[in-house]
Amino acid sequence: MLKIDNLQAGIDGKLILTGINMEVKAGEIHAVMGPNGSGKSTMSNVLVGHPAYQVVSGSITFRGKNLLEMSAEERSHEGLFLSFQYPVEIPGVSMINFMRTAINEKRRYHGLPPISPADFLKLIKEKRDLVKLDAGLMNRSVNEGFSGGEKKRNEIFQMAMLEPALSILDETDSGLDIDALRIVADGVNRLKTSDTAIIVITHYQRLLEYIKPDFVHVLYGGRIIKSAGPELALELEKRGYDWVIKEYEDSL
Repeated sequence: MLKIDNLQAGIDGKLILTGINMEVKAGEIHAVMGPNGSGKSTMSNVLVGHPAYQVVSGSITFRGKNLLEMSAEERSHEGLFLSFQYPVEIPGVSMINFMRTAINEKRRYHGLPPISPADFLKLIKEKRDLVKLDAGLMNRSVNEGFSGGEKKRNEIFQMAMLEPALSILDETDSGLDIDALRIVADGVNRLKTSDTAIIVITHYQRLLEYIKPDFVHVLYGGRIIKSAGPELALELEKRGYDWVIKEYEDSL
């Protein structure tokens, strides 16, 4: 589904990603961990086409297409989704109108007619219940006045509505209490299918107790320095990152 080959990228002339190599197949969950400043959020922003980031070299193939040739909107319509670490508020735009527009733009891109009002309301209720999002929030401006937990649940609600092929969760666990974390994780797990994939970016193993990864990658210095199974996250929780960084530096 996704193949990243020797990706080098940065922002404002500063190189942050120095050679990312990664492959994600349908049905898989990949966790990306690493210390602050290692390039985790930069990687997610580059994947979704944030205009502030520049790709210096390398390639990204998504579902057989050159991702780097697509605009951010095209990447979304092709099935890429990013759940933000800090979801923004959009005053004056109701959740209902926001989601209707997003869905219909995606349908238009794929040559489909707009969703009917009845089907849209049915979909809203079904996906809202998935993450226990208060019905009253649907008529409010996007994220305006939402609690931290509501904003994160709203991100997973949007993911459920758009049904992306690949979802990138950028520190979705940040700022969540244990109950909100379980609700968000349960929603993610219920959305996973054999045809979709998920990249979970996190500092902590606690999220991975609820969203079980198939692979865990350690990002350091702008590149993946170690990949293994879910047991790697447990080891990082116990020992921190110093040992794996030393192991990597000793191998150079």
